[in-house]
Amino acid sequence: MIEHYLIAGVISYLLGSVPCGFLIAKSKGVDIRKEGSGNIGATNVYRVLGKKDGVLTLVLDVGKGALAVTLFTLIFPKETHIDVVSAVSAVLGHDFSVFLLFKGGKGVATSYGASLPIDPLASLVGMFVWIGILLTTKYSSLAALLSFLIATLIAISSNDYVVRIYFLSLYVLMIFKHRENIKRLFKREENRIKI
Repeated sequence: MIEHYLIAGVISYLLGSVPCGFLIAKSKGVDIRKEGSGNIGATNVYRVLGKKDGVLTLVLDVGKGALAVTLFTLIFPKETHIDVVSAVSAVLGHDFSVFLLFKGGKGVATSYGASLPIDPLASLVGMFVWIGILLTTKYSSLAALLSFLIATLIAISSNDYVVRIYFLSLYVLMIFKHRENIKRLFKREENRIKI
């Protein structure tokens, strides 16, 4: 029923909109939007506040995506692709948070969290590659873009065309959100993260 998809979409968007990194930094008297890169995601929280808060932000951002999808898959088990509706909504919430005047993060962690229940293999491989590239190159943006590309290529092998479109759409959105990082990478001006 259409109202089930609307409920899943709206609530998943609101869950995704919860700005975890912003709230963690705010609890310490820091407006993360005015520090470092100005991004509310785990990488900037890590740079500004340290490893503990950065990892906590990462876990929460992954968790809210996974929670939204799992929740509505369980509530409306008979609705085809309600998981994809919830996933896209959660990522859009993170990227364009209603609580931050429709500004937000770049959606990497939330994309992985939301994608995990939809295609576990693609998501898990992507996350391991993400960590590997990050540890090797120290470029957070490069790790995100290359790893999710690999996840997307794995997902394309799925027989479900909706899942294919879902991963491709999230990857296009991720490229859009990283457009300034991409420019800096080509100019060799992108900042590395100290691990």
